[in-house]
Amino acid sequence: MPAITITLAILLIILGVACRFFSTAQSVTVMMPAFIGGLFLIAGLVALKAGARKHAMHAAAMIALLAILGSVGGLAKLPALLSGAEVERPLAVIARSITFVLCTTFLVLAIRSFIAARKARVAAG
Repeated sequence: MPAITITLAILLIILGVACRFFSTAQSVTVMMPAFIGGLFLIAGLVALKAGARKHAMHAAAMIALLAILGSVGGLAKLPALLSGAEVERPLAVIARSITFVLCTTFLVLAIRSFIAARKARVAAG
């Protein structure tokens, strides 16, 4: 799971940097995916240490949940954007939607991993 977390971090950092590169906005919020990716990177690197893995992965799952809640608003405007309608800040809609999909996928994988780890602990007695 730490490798998946680090991979997610890299993808979000790339997304944030790309948004900054393609955006004309001067606001720092355009880099929000990169900031979230930085948090995932820290959690993933901490999780490489076996003794800290459980806590780091739970922290990463919480970060994912908060990122999902923060980015879900982009999904509401996505159908209009894809149909060719004009939406306010289309790059933000795309970035928030991608962040939502990546973090939701990660959260599902994390929950499955938590369940598997618990079953393995119970089976080991």
